[in-house]
Amino acid sequence: MKFVDLAQIEITAGNGGHGCVSFHREKFVPKGGPDGGDGGNGGSVILLATSQLHTLQDIRYHRKYKAENGHPGEGNNRSGKKGKDITIKVPVGTLVRDLETREIIADMVEDGQIFVIAKGGNGGWGNQHFANSQNKTPRFAKPGLPGENLKVEFELKILADVGLVGFPNAGKSTLLSVISAARPKVADYPFTTLVPNLGIVKYGDYESFVMADIPGLIEGAHLGKGLGDQFLRHIERTKVLLFMVDVNEDDIKETYETLLNELISYDKELAYKPRLLCITKMDSVDLENYEDDIEVDIPVMRISSVTRYNIEQLIYKLAEYVEQ
Repeated sequence: MKFVDLAQIEITAGNGGHGCVSFHREKFVPKGGPDGGDGGNGGSVILLATSQLHTLQDIRYHRKYKAENGHPGEGNNRSGKKGKDITIKVPVGTLVRDLETREIIADMVEDGQIFVIAKGGNGGWGNQHFANSQNKTPRFAKPGLPGENLKVEFELKILADVGLVGFPNAGKSTLLSVISAARPKVADYPFTTLVPNLGIVKYGDYESFVMADIPGLIEGAHLGKGLGDQFLRHIERTKVLLFMVDVNEDDIKETYETLLNELISYDKELAYKPRLLCITKMDSVDLENYEDDIEVDIPVMRISSVTRYNIEQLIYKLAEYVEQ
């Protein structure tokens, strides 16, 4: 299934049914009173967040949603049937905006969360409601009210505890495949990962956390280079940032600072998230003679996903960050 994290659609709730103009008629009662029933309410459009969905693909290609109109009232004081609601299922982590005002309408962050995004119109009153001492035979009823209509944008932001941040081919996908059951595409060339991948990392007896492998960034990502602005939205909700830099980089500190600058340029709030620097591919150097003098303001760990060097220590370090 194709990963889609942005969709724009039009939503329309059902109109209320019209009230009925009717008079009671039966044998020996030639002039019965008004008995027009009320119209039924229009159906509403409801959002349902579900962890069973991981993309907005289906929504993106179904551009208009409309609930059923309420049925008109009938004689003998019978109210019209309510229009059927429709439910749109969205992945957990979907942010909903009004397309015109850009106002955030809902943030669907919990599995099973329900939100009525467009309310159906009320049904109109039948003529039974308008009889009085001056007018005992009202020949009018109220029409149903229109349902709400709006155009919205859905934006999916991955929900994860730990987000992997790094340039292409830094070893993010390899790490995720080693410490979780996720099977992202892994190869020795840049931009192997084109969509976010999620993996559940288990530690201890029953504890676990969710890790997200975000597609590799390039310098200028916050400006949209390399689709960076589309990828960076998935970093926003993570609790902990794990920066990953290849040990073979010419200047590891400069590479880390470039990555950090891209994140802060995209969203200044990211500067306040807990973070850890992970130097990867230690299997490609001579560990006994390896030296570095990296001076950064966050903890540094050195790992090899291939040989599992320091992998367990990394998992428990990340777990500490997540729990805090």
